[in-house]
Amino acid sequence: MNEPDVLDVLDVLHVFCAPDGQYGNALGVVRDPRGFPDQASRQALAAELGFGETVFVDDPERGVVDIYTPGTRLTFAGHPLVGAAWLLDLEAVNPPAGEVWVRQDGEFTWITAHADWAPPWRLERYATPEEVDALPAPPPGEGRLYAWAWEDEAAGRVRARAFPRRGDERGNSRSGGAGACPEGVAEEEATGAAALLLTDRLGRALNITQGRGSQILAAPGPDGLIEIGGRVRLAAPAPAARRPQLMH
Repeated sequence: MNEPDVLDVLDVLHVFCAPDGQYGNALGVVRDPRGFPDQASRQALAAELGFGETVFVDDPERGVVDIYTPGTRLTFAGHPLVGAAWLLDLEAVNPPAGEVWVRQDGEFTWITAHADWAPPWRLERYATPEEVDALPAPPPGEGRLYAWAWEDEAAGRVRARAFPRRGDERGNSRSGGAGACPEGVAEEEATGAAALLLTDRLGRALNITQGRGSQILAAPGPDGLIEIGGRVRLAAPAPAARRPQLMH
């Protein structure tokens, strides 16, 4: 499928936006993936598009979705599922990890998931938000790092930044040096899976400001479940999404 065909079926969202609608993590959603029927073609498109994640909607009625980074297929990821849930307007979405329940609460879309579905992140606490802000992008080291500090512990307000770094399964480092970034991603703007893990560790509701100003809300629920919520903005709708034959 050539580039014009891709644009016909691709929606671009920003997930976990700030209150004014800015920032958020960019997400590609392919609502009609018939031109990409297998994992190889989907992986190739995800690599070409270059978003942190790209979602392929295999069944818009049941919310069956398939998630890819530029380098690998994922069974679960936070911001892709929040974005897909908002776009499809369903009560549940179904990634390979299992059924994810959805609720809408005003301007926020929430998903519910198990912490052990999330890929591993090293959660490193810093003394102050200023220390988090002063970190280079990326800091030295390998593997996913979620750096965080309390802005207001009593209120559950957290400052965080997320660095994939070399050794992340999103793809291979191109430079190979210490702290090099997979697929050129030095820092993620908003990371639902890492927020889920931090909420599970701390066992309390959190209001996280990540990256340049993205906002993630999270809270523990019953039976080991965690809720993750945020605002979603449609940055670029697919022209095909407005065609009657593709409306659901």
